[in-house]
Amino acid sequence: MDSILQDEKECIVCGTCRNLHKHHIYFGANRKVSENNGFWCWLCGHHHNQSNDGVHCKNGHDLDVFLKESCQAEYEKTHTRQEFMALIGRSFL
Repeated sequence: MDSILQDEKECIVCGTCRNLHKHHIYFGANRKVSENNGFWCWLCGHHHNQSNDGVHCKNGHDLDVFLKESCQAEYEKTHTRQEFMALIGRSFL
């Protein structure tokens, strides 16, 4: 499934097309749900896990929250909050 947040294959943060990683926005137990519903985006290594600013790293909490909120908001343009919560288990909005 395509990402619900992006049409282009580029880092959603900085726009680079180099060293891209597919980031599942709701990971862990929700990784498969993310894959099946387009809850993922492209991140460069720097913004994914190769710097302290990466979404999975020391200073990445704000980016993680931003992506979770953005993804849920996009999903809720065509679905209900209850449908989102049935998939992910909680609301981020």
